Amino acid sequence: MAVSRTSDPASLFAAARTGDRVALPRLLSLVERGGDGARAVAEIAYRSPQQAYTVGITGAPGAGKSTLTDQLINRARSRGLDGSDQVAVLAIDPSSPFSGGAILGDRVRMQNHALDEKVFIRSMATRGHLGGLAVAVPDAVRVLSAVGVPVVLLETVGVGQQEVAVAAATDTTIVVVNPGWGDAIQANKAGLLEIADLFVINKADRPGARETRRDLELMLDLTQLGDWRPPIVDTVASSGDGVDELWTVIGDHRAHLVANGDLVRFRRERLAREFHQILLARVEHQLDTLLAADRFAGVVADMSAGALDPYEAADRLLTGLLPDS
Repeated sequence: MAVSRTSDPASLFAAARTGDRVALPRLLSLVERGGDGARAVAEIAYRSPQQAYTVGITGAPGAGKSTLTDQLINRARSRGLDGSDQVAVLAIDPSSPFSGGAILGDRVRMQNHALDEKVFIRSMATRGHLGGLAVAVPDAVRVLSAVGVPVVLLETVGVGQQEVAVAAATDTTIVVVNPGWGDAIQANKAGLLEIADLFVINKADRPGARETRRDLELMLDLTQLGDWRPPIVDTVASSGDGVDELWTVIGDHRAHLVANGDLVRFRRERLAREFHQILLARVEHQLDTLLAADRFAGVVADMSAGALDPYEAADRLLTGLLPDS
């Protein structure tokens, strides 16, 4: 089924489900642009009962995340999940929708999959989406789920709050470090240890791999919570060494979540956080509109003159925004 230059989400979904290679990118473009188009896409996507299993890959720049992701694509194609050999990759760029640098480099490393109809790769940014990455990424995953993609790999470009937010939106989160104390410390400072479901010491053929494993084990001893201790897997992504074990461990984590009922619970909690983020974004938009209105033009002047404190000013503003408050 060929799709014309339509922007109608229902038509695009219908075409994408038949394998149309043009329709799916157009749906994700609507998601990235936000506005009414993204709303119309979300209305369809969130009603689909299908939910892709999401695997986040994050870590310091230069850790080899893109090469590792490329290897995981191969495993998803050859070993599959739930009888399907389809896979999608979202390379997340939190800064600019058309920046080059790491994102373009990431896609070059995955070009051997470009002609594979079972593999979909997309570099993604927010581009004005209301609520930013915290909303745009789940919406994109829902779109991929709704068109029948069973596994989505989310690769982030660095280590920071945006990357932590993206990784926290996945079912299994992989934190990639390299041999050497520095990466382990950086991962710990960035808060990645708190969200990691498993660790990968990539480039494990280099000196320092044993010490890095020891450091991670010690950190886990101090921070371990719950009944799942994140495993540590050694890989050499450039050669594929250890990637089979990594894919097996991902499956083990998924089985653990399913057996404990945690997968359903975590996804429900994640949806609640997404809803909260959307509410915050909408309230912020309304606040900006109210602050620009003439009737609030004197509020800052009153505060400067000492006639009004910021808390009373906020109460007045919220009364205008939420009349029942």
